[in-house]
Amino acid sequence: MKNIVAIVGRPNVGKSTLFNRLIKERHAIVDAVSGVTRDRHYGKSEWNGKQFSVIDTGGYSIGSDDIFEDEIRKQVQLAIDEADIIIFVVDVESGVTSMDTEVAHILRAVNKPILLAVNKVDNAMRDADATEFYSLGLGEYFTLSSINGGGTGELLDELVKHLPEIVESDENEADALPRFAVVGRPNAGKSSFINALIGEDRYIVTNIAGTTRDAIDTTYNRFGFEFNLVDTAGIRKKSKVSEDLEFYSVMRAVRAIEDCDVAIIIIDATRGFEGQDQNIFWLAEKNRKGIVVLVNKWDLIEKDHKTTKAFEDKMRESMAPFNDIPIIFISALTKQRIFKAIETAVAVYENRKKRIPTSKLNEALLDIVRQNPPPALKGKYVKIKFCTQLPTPTPQFAFFANLPQYVKEPYKRYVENKIRELFDFNGVPITIYFRQK
Repeated sequence: MKNIVAIVGRPNVGKSTLFNRLIKERHAIVDAVSGVTRDRHYGKSEWNGKQFSVIDTGGYSIGSDDIFEDEIRKQVQLAIDEADIIIFVVDVESGVTSMDTEVAHILRAVNKPILLAVNKVDNAMRDADATEFYSLGLGEYFTLSSINGGGTGELLDELVKHLPEIVESDENEADALPRFAVVGRPNAGKSSFINALIGEDRYIVTNIAGTTRDAIDTTYNRFGFEFNLVDTAGIRKKSKVSEDLEFYSVMRAVRAIEDCDVAIIIIDATRGFEGQDQNIFWLAEKNRKGIVVLVNKWDLIEKDHKTTKAFEDKMRESMAPFNDIPIIFISALTKQRIFKAIETAVAVYENRKKRIPTSKLNEALLDIVRQNPPPALKGKYVKIKFCTQLPTPTPQFAFFANLPQYVKEPYKRYVENKIRELFDFNGVPITIYFRQK
């Protein structure tokens, strides 16, 4: 699925504001100080029924101008390597700068859709000023004001033309092997985990190495399990710049997660469940993938009988409200519990495919919702008559009621927890809809 969109450009042209508008959430810190976006941000977006991932490549705030320009160049190069479509943002207020010219020069050589977005165009006068951006040699441009949203529709209309048509999956895909992606921040131990699994005796049926851009798939067959292991680790030599490494690992994780059935998220016990780990976790959750979390390097932690529980509780707190996730403490080095990790990933994969017969679902749940109905609103009582699992690739349930609009989030969570209690959807995000009967 080709659908990663990267937003590039020099600092302070409004990349983060555009990013926030595209994903409709206020994620990136937006501030008029150059290079505020130190952290890379990514999210899901949808336009005209097509979904894509957006990556805000962020600015840098360190070093002299030369280092600065060097960083921008690197960042553009990374976006070119990893993204499918590139939005190049420039600023009408400052006109064409030498850095814009430099970036345009790199982009002109690229055989990928490049959309030039001239930002901060919020009146007719500035509209006329925008014509100077033709000099960048990237053809037509889109004028927009990302702060109030003007012009973003036209940009998005053009963007989705370059996304592939959604093809209904055919029969062969149903028989395809499950895909487990091993993801996590750099140095969490992804390579060590995979090496420990495959071992010296390498039980591999095929080993198809793609280009450096494609994750490497290994068909793994052991103890009666057969699946594709998607390795996002060690595909490219580690760069000296940790900024690049973080950005690159995010890009890798986005691509691998979108194509997998179960994301095996590896975190480093010595660092805890940090921001980057949480981002990867929420990305898998947003994509409705099965999730297994492995806490690696557990052999390096000083422990007593309470350590594991305390560590786990803290992690589940960060994952709330979706904390019905298997967490396994492993050591890739000593091979401690690595096969339990794989057994668990297989169980999560089965949970994600699980179908509950409608009669069984109604029998189990209708009594519960009758005894504990949604709170009445404005004197109106919600009556739930019937429920069914929808025929979707991931678990989704529809409840039919007389006043679905009165059912609020806390009650949906209550129903979700009951479904989890009764039918074991451990490790799998489930979606609940209330509809008019």
